[in-house]
Amino acid sequence: MNQAVGILEVYGLVCAFMAADAGCKAASVTLENFDKNKPANADSLPVPLLVTIKFRGSISDVEAAMEAGIEMAKTVSGVVQHYIIPNPTDDTCKMLKLSGFDKV
Repeated sequence: MNQAVGILEVYGLVCAFMAADAGCKAASVTLENFDKNKPANADSLPVPLLVTIKFRGSISDVEAAMEAGIEMAKTVSGVVQHYIIPNPTDDTCKMLKLSGFDKV
């Protein structure tokens, strides 16, 4: 069985680092690569870059990390979306390794 994954999308890289740090301090989780997205309406957003944080661990640890990450993100620039996958498939786990930060 694969570890649970918590996906937290926030506004901006600084917010992502702060939310990831809060989540990792709150629970025994690891991080997958951050991902980024600059949507077509970027100029109308609070910060014109969306960053996705991916926490991995047991379901209870991922829930605690997500809660801490969400609370931190709300105090910085905000949360776009969040979701927990309790038992991701192998194909989903492969997709977690992808990152827009690898692209120039």
